[in-house]
Amino acid sequence: MIDLRLLREDPDRVRASQRARGEDVALVDALLSADERRRSSGVRFDELRSEQRALGKLIPKASGDEKAELLKKTGQLAAHVKAADAEQHEADEETKRLALQLGNLVHPDVPVGGEEDFVVLETHGTIRDFAAEGFEPKDHLELGEALGAIDVERGAKVSGSRFYYLTGVGALLELALVNAAIAQATEAGFIPMLTPALVRPRAMEGTGFLGQAAENVYHLEKDDFYLVGTSEVPLAAYHMDEILDADKLPLRYAGFSPCFRREAGTYGKDTRGIFRVHQFDKVEMFSYVLPEDAENEHQRLLDWEKQWLTALELPFQVIDVASGDLGSSASRKFDCEAWIPTQGKYRELTSASNCDSFQARRLSVRLRDGKKVQPLATLNGTLCAVPRTIVAILENHQLPDGSVRVPEVLRPYLGGREFLTPVAK
Repeated sequence: MIDLRLLREDPDRVRASQRARGEDVALVDALLSADERRRSSGVRFDELRSEQRALGKLIPKASGDEKAELLKKTGQLAAHVKAADAEQHEADEETKRLALQLGNLVHPDVPVGGEEDFVVLETHGTIRDFAAEGFEPKDHLELGEALGAIDVERGAKVSGSRFYYLTGVGALLELALVNAAIAQATEAGFIPMLTPALVRPRAMEGTGFLGQAAENVYHLEKDDFYLVGTSEVPLAAYHMDEILDADKLPLRYAGFSPCFRREAGTYGKDTRGIFRVHQFDKVEMFSYVLPEDAENEHQRLLDWEKQWLTALELPFQVIDVASGDLGSSASRKFDCEAWIPTQGKYRELTSASNCDSFQARRLSVRLRDGKKVQPLATLNGTLCAVPRTIVAILENHQLPDGSVRVPEVLRPYLGGREFLTPVAK
């Protein structure tokens, strides 16, 4: 939720942000109108209540006709107060409803456009020349099946399309990735967290996932719970309705959780293997910081993601995500995309988003600095989305005989294994 004072003072900036996102600009004027009704009805209610209290003080001192007249006037005034209160409540609810539909203000440096209008900021690592090495790379599913690591056929039999089993070394590889990612995050000062996968509506709405992203959210209607698509949701809501002391910031958490996504709108896209699935595990970084430190923290999150992908010895690029592909909560987002050899292109593995005070306002997470209380800033960054990371490792580190070299950072978590080798059939 954006600051309504900023909306009133600079509505053109908010209109420009909506336009850059490809969202409804008319929403800005509707919100301005609702906010004006809210404030004017509030003033009207306060005036009537003040008049009502003043009359109440006069009645005990009056007598006869004067008292009767005052009582009559008090009765009429009570009806006006009740009507003004109802009008104020209605305007307040309308303002909140419209404000929740408005996306965060887009950072001025964000490239304007859609999904393909990102800007490449950095490129790291060397893309292997498999032709020069004398063999054709296999895709992750062929490799995973030969290693006894991935079983999508039984995943589909049990749960349907876009589900899978990680078996044998596949399961061990996931656990190695999670443990290595948590170890890096802990070393960087993050508090490790195991978070709920089911949350109440306010937590999901507060983080911004019930707007444009709602079609990808699983909702358990009987219990009115939502399955999280990322541990960003329970981590953002962890301090909901709390006031944190400024000297305790930054607070950094590394959450591990299962994630659930409908993948609506991706019919026929990435259907092979485990690149785009309905359920997966992820290690997510989350930061609560002073508003003035948000941009620096954003860069720090990106640096930790780059450190992780470099440790996995993966070639990758960093992109500045375009305005129309940001998601409602982010003012700016950097993605790290790893090279996938059999696709011949870079694909997203991690992302780091600066949400400024947008989520904190919606979730009522504030900071106290002396006598001043104000919203703080929240940021999130994916450290390891497990299935996609497995895809990148298998394809980039494969050898001609179908075995896969294990990055050195993972070996201590895999019993010292240097290679994953195909299983005998």
